[in-house]
This record gives sequence, C-alpha cells and structure tokens, in this order.
Amino acid sequence: MTYLDYSATTPVSDEVLDSFVKASKYIGNPNSLHKLGVESKKLIDASTNQISKILGVKPEEIIYTSGASESNNLALKGIEIYKNRGNHIITTELEHSSIYGPLNYMANNGFEIDFVPLKDGIVDMDALKEMITDKTILVSISAVNSETGIRQPIEEIGKLLKEYPKVIFHSDMTQAIGKININLDNVDMASFSAHKFFGIKGIGALVKKENVRLEPIIHGGKSTTIYRSGTPASALIVSMAKALRLATENLDEDIKKVKKINEKVKSILEKYENVYINSTDASIPHVINVSILGVKPETMLHALEEDDIYISTQSACSTGNTSKAVMAVTHDTDRASSSIRISISSKTTLEDIDNFLKSFDKNYKRLVVK
Repeated sequence: MTYLDYSATTPVSDEVLDSFVKASKYIGNPNSLHKLGVESKKLIDASTNQISKILGVKPEEIIYTSGASESNNLALKGIEIYKNRGNHIITTELEHSSIYGPLNYMANNGFEIDFVPLKDGIVDMDALKEMITDKTILVSISAVNSETGIRQPIEEIGKLLKEYPKVIFHSDMTQAIGKININLDNVDMASFSAHKFFGIKGIGALVKKENVRLEPIIHGGKSTTIYRSGTPASALIVSMAKALRLATENLDEDIKKVKKINEKVKSILEKYENVYINSTDASIPHVINVSILGVKPETMLHALEEDDIYISTQSACSTGNTSKAVMAVTHDTDRASSSIRISISSKTTLEDIDNFLKSFDKNYKRLVVK
C-alpha cells in the first residue's frame, strides 16, 4: 500500500498506541477524590505540562476537545460572550469546513462575516487592517490551508492585531502543529488535532490564552477546565502528548526529508502538459495540490486506488466538486474542478513516490492522452 493522504489523517504510531494502552489501565475518573482518581489526574497533569512546554503556552491555557472541529466550534461560537463589544468577524476563503459551519451559525445569529482579500493565496495585510472596525471582535485565519498547503504569516498577522485590543485572533493550526515550527505568542486561540501527527482520532485541543473568555458549547460537569464539560479522556490525552513529543523532537530533519520528496514529485509532475501545480512557494512541503485538466478528480483517485495508492481530491471534510481553496488561489474554474491532493510526511518513502509516479504516468496516458 502507498499512502499519500496524510493531511486527511495519519496512521497511529506504535509508540502512541502503546502509551494509550498503558494509560487505559488507570481506571479512575480524574475528577474523583479517591486514590485512583488522583493517579489519573496526575497522569493528565503531566501530559498537559508536556504539551504546554512544546507549544510554549501555559498548562491552564489548554482545553481538551474531541478534535479540531470541536475546537474550532468552541473558539468561534464561544466569542458570542463578547457580542456586547461588536458583531464583526473576519476570515479567509482558505478555511476548513469546521470554520465555515460555525461562521454560518454566527451569521444566522446576528454576526457579520467578511473575507479578507488574498494575494497569491496570502492574506493581504493592508486590506486586513482596513477591514477592522470598532465592531470587529474576531479574526480567524488558518495557519496552513489543508488543500493547497499555503502557509499564512500568522506571527505577522498576530503582531498587527495586537494593535487592536478588542480583536481576538484565532488560528486553525490543524495542518501546522506537529508538522512545522510555529510560534503561538501572538495568537489568542489555536485549534489542533492529534490524528494529524500520528495520534489517535477523537482527541484534540484548543489553546486559549488566559486573557480570553469563552462561552462553553458543552455545559455541565467538572472537567480539566470550565470551558469544556465531560469526563476527561485520560488515555487519549496521554497519547496526544506522546504523539506531539514524537512529532516535534526531530522536526527540522523531518521537514528537510519531506521537502526533498516534495521537490522530486513536483519536478516530474510539472512536465505533463495538462498538469498544473496549485501549491505555491508559500506552501508547506507536506502538501502538493495539482490539477489535471480534462480529468475528474475522483476518476484519477480511483484509478490510483486500483494500484493500492491513496490520495485525496479536496479536504476529507469538504463538500461539492469544486475546490474553494484552489479557486481562491488560481481564480481558474477548470483547475478548481480538477484538483487532487498528494500529502506526504516524514514516513513517506522514495519507494512510495516511485509507486505513485509510475501509476500516475500510466493513468495520465490512459485518461488524458488520446
């Protein structure tokens, strides 16, 4: 099997699974006062401290959730608590569906949503500054787009927004944390999920700086914080801490490896007449988005699947046949409706790439060349 869909989800590493199994033996509810509960709480606290050190935030600023979608919903819906300050939210056309869903909800509840213009897929900083009004309370911009891999200048955006004390800055960092070096100093909230860096599905977090208040979307019962009720998932939390540590301990070397593979794939694909590379110089090397004019994305996906090779069309959570992200970057309907995503990781081998390129060439000639 050749797996090239790491942006959708990553396989769970054996070490992470082992940590989950060991932590599962701590049967006490972390909120119980007896010995078993105290032991479970100590386990969670140790994991939280580890995550906080890796991300450079305070332990009390970490809210555990079921994943990035819940984190995004909490970050966006939770700012309704600031509605007395204003009702204006700014975002981009490169966000995940778990951002657009809550924003649609917010729009139906009296909020105004605006989209900042892009230059070659990057936020236009001057335009962003002009869009901020005395009613603006939130800016939500993803660190890395899941379809094209385009990375936004989050640190720079955060510095700009510091000039507006009323404005909260949220970033969906699901495709960034565990893959690239990123600084959270100028971000008020950041969402991420363990299954993007070889962790287990069902656990994620929202980093919420201590100066930000939120209205919870899940009420009732004690947990690790007041912002998300429910019995803490001890084993999942432990496994996420392990996954994050493993993903970041050799990060620079892993990025170099991924970049080398990325360059090989692009250098070959760009030679095909009907192939256009949509990822840009601003994209992280883990994502290669290409359009094959004249071929439906799902047709190429299933053709490759017959050779036991797995890629994706759009983000796994996207709807519709046209990539909104590719359209926002290329302004080309044909390219936006014929794009596929090859996503790689430090686990990707040269053999994987050779298998993909061989199958791609065979299917390109069959589907495109008449």
